[in-house]
Amino acid sequence: MDKPLKGIKVIDMSTFIAVPACARFLAEFGAEVIKIEPKSGDQVRFNGVSEGRLGSPYENTTYDLENAHKRGLVLNLKTPEGMEILYKLLADTDIFLTNWRPQALQKLGLDYESLKDKFPKLVYGSFTGYGETGPDCNLPGYDFTAFWARGGLLGTLYQKDSEPINLIPGIGDHVSGMFLCAGIMTALYNAQKTGKGDKVSTNLLHSSIFVQAIAIQAAQYKDLGTKYPTSRKVAENPFNNTYKTKDGRFIQLSMPPFDLFYPKFMPLMGRADLVGNPRYTMDSITKNKLHGEFIAILDEVMATKTAAEWSEIFVKNDIPHSICQVWEEVLEDPQAWAIGVFENVDYPTGKRAMVRPPVSLESVERLPYGKAPLLGEHSEEILRELGYSEEQLKELHTKGVYHTWADLKEYCGG
Repeated sequence: MDKPLKGIKVIDMSTFIAVPACARFLAEFGAEVIKIEPKSGDQVRFNGVSEGRLGSPYENTTYDLENAHKRGLVLNLKTPEGMEILYKLLADTDIFLTNWRPQALQKLGLDYESLKDKFPKLVYGSFTGYGETGPDCNLPGYDFTAFWARGGLLGTLYQKDSEPINLIPGIGDHVSGMFLCAGIMTALYNAQKTGKGDKVSTNLLHSSIFVQAIAIQAAQYKDLGTKYPTSRKVAENPFNNTYKTKDGRFIQLSMPPFDLFYPKFMPLMGRADLVGNPRYTMDSITKNKLHGEFIAILDEVMATKTAAEWSEIFVKNDIPHSICQVWEEVLEDPQAWAIGVFENVDYPTGKRAMVRPPVSLESVERLPYGKAPLLGEHSEEILRELGYSEEQLKELHTKGVYHTWADLKEYCGG
């Protein structure tokens, strides 16, 4: 069966993670994606060492994660010829994706208002840190700042009297990028039916607030519920909490209906004597602020067995839980491998387990994991497809309108 997005053409004029991940997802299902970069390249090409991996252009696992199955074009949009090339591409493009700030797009005439009449069928995807209106719309917005800090995650989700948690790249970006992708597919479906394109917008701040919406909305009820940051020692529902085991590991329990699980769970704790005790209903714990008292009971019991021993007991008794794994364990998790999370990919230093996008279609065979393009790898190939002759290519190259991998290899450390 053909890929469902076969024939759909995408221009990805973006950097970092969120929008490239959206474009990569489209490419995974057959879209033809051209990634346009300046000669300085997407900065994710150069972040390897700071992320604890190699800095080689030939082994960039992060860049491949976000940009597999694309072709690469390095274009100087500050030249009239560069803009002419982009317009020629847009004339035959279904989707245009960018995360440039609004003022930069307007300066080049690449904002939606400037393009919608020229390319009426175009689905235009715009992604920003803080949105396109309001006092902060032109602030630089990144995952750590707009999603985690401004959105409220960093200020609330850490243990009370501690410090904000350590962050890793990509969490907010990947979530937000998939929101963008959902909007793009909706607009594309409508464009295929009506012939009319549309603008799809989302941003890191809104995405962050949306994924926390249950808690943020509840925060309006100031006299009810938990005030964050809080401590696991007084968790609102002691059965939705982490517990330290004999071997120093942590287990996360997840039993939202506390009273339903209570008579089943407490005998497993060796505390059948507490079943039926009215002191420890959810209502009583909440009204009498007994969270700390009850959690201390569980803390004492959980410390008597290893994480593996508790997990075996909980699995046998259908108790929702998980050992809190570290990444090295996740890489070897048999369940993750069974459901196709990882694929081994050959790199210069050996095979690496690469993470695949988390959606599959039953009738569509998934693509083998592909590498991202080197900087400028397909520049001349793409320009030839647009009809440029070898003489024209030579002239454009001399003027610095486009660049190839051969030009940029040394700059990239190749």
